[in-house]
Amino acid sequence: MPASPMTPAPHADGIDPARIRREVLGLAVPALLTLVAEPLFLLADTAIVGHLGTAPLAGLGIASSVLATAVGLFVFLAYATTALVSRRLGAGAHDLALAAGLDGLWLSLVLGTVTALVLGLGAGPIVESFGATPTVNAQALVYLRISALGVPAMFAVLALTGVLRGLQDTRTPLVAAVAGFGANVVLNLLFVYGFGLGIGGSAWGTVIAQTGMALGLGTVVVRGARRHGASLRPHPRSVLRAAGDGIPLLVRTLALRAVILLTTWVAVRFGDVTLAAHQVAWTLWTFLTFALDALAIAGQALIGKALGAGDSSGARTLTALMTRWSMFFGVLLGVAIAALSPVLPWLFTPDPDVRAALTIGLLVLAAGQPLSAYAFLLDGVLIGAGDARWLAGAGVVVLIAYLPVVGVILAAQEPLQAAGPGVALAAIWAGFLVFMAIRTLVLALRARSDTWLVTGMR
Repeated sequence: MPASPMTPAPHADGIDPARIRREVLGLAVPALLTLVAEPLFLLADTAIVGHLGTAPLAGLGIASSVLATAVGLFVFLAYATTALVSRRLGAGAHDLALAAGLDGLWLSLVLGTVTALVLGLGAGPIVESFGATPTVNAQALVYLRISALGVPAMFAVLALTGVLRGLQDTRTPLVAAVAGFGANVVLNLLFVYGFGLGIGGSAWGTVIAQTGMALGLGTVVVRGARRHGASLRPHPRSVLRAAGDGIPLLVRTLALRAVILLTTWVAVRFGDVTLAAHQVAWTLWTFLTFALDALAIAGQALIGKALGAGDSSGARTLTALMTRWSMFFGVLLGVAIAALSPVLPWLFTPDPDVRAALTIGLLVLAAGQPLSAYAFLLDGVLIGAGDARWLAGAGVVVLIAYLPVVGVILAAQEPLQAAGPGVALAAIWAGFLVFMAIRTLVLALRARSDTWLVTGMR
């Protein structure tokens, strides 16, 4: 029977546990700081906009869900690029690794431009589809239309970050993320309160900060390509191949984003207070997700490199080590959020009803952190191994399994609303944790097999 990812692999010849720990930490620590910095964009927006009132905060909840879905659908620009670049690097083909990364960059610019046009021109119908009040819709519309201008830069940042991770460099994205977050906070405060632009000022600040990040990361990758002789020109066949390779991860991400949008849609059914509290809870969950994803990012880069070098035993050892660490961090974060649940709501809203609901919801969110940590790590390992087709099918299966859970919550809408926004929010998040449990089980069963341990350069 294949070894469980929770069981350390035997120390085969050539495997140095101390070296493996150093490699994991060398990638995971900068990745952790980078990933924590990235959702701080949304946390800063939420905190600044939250003090404008409940309607702007609820509007941000809708607009940010749409944007997160649009960007999240194409997260394969980072994930697929990391897996391919790291595998080629492990095989000793540095020039081919950079060439694959540049193909991903060109693809990101094309997809980003098309997505920006869709969001900008279709903002009205997209926002109205959530069924919120006209006041909330107006706020969401302003934020979404302005933010659409920054989507090409967001996509470019995804691709460029994926290239650098594949090259085992997580420090450069960290520098870019810290600089971008700092600029975002300053610009948002200036535009929202200094110039009195309201929620639109927050959107403008984020657009400018994301564009600066894309330019900075692009400069680093282009210099590396020139140094190793990789062509900077787009190669249509290679770009199309990159798009084709990304389709399974796109399907996987579509399924996951459908779950997120469906959960937000359910929150809308319970009124503005529940929706506003859900927006803050979701922002914090996203923040924690990025924090827990640090080991998954290291897993993508190191698993791809190990399998590219033909080292399946090393890949299994890496998986066992990172799984243990991930579970520990999940427990730690869960305890921290539970302890801070009475305090955190005060940072995001002056509305006492929203604060009360959020306090209850955060307790449920905290309980799900160990489960989430396990799922995120295994997801990263399988992405790094290039197991995208299986992940696509699994994502669809888990989405279908979540639908009855949503049906139960909607069937209990009247008693939940009568019990108050806090109970309603807790029920919504409990349903989401059922989804995470199903997803974790499916990933764990796959990780126990040896099917994903395919070696060599692709």
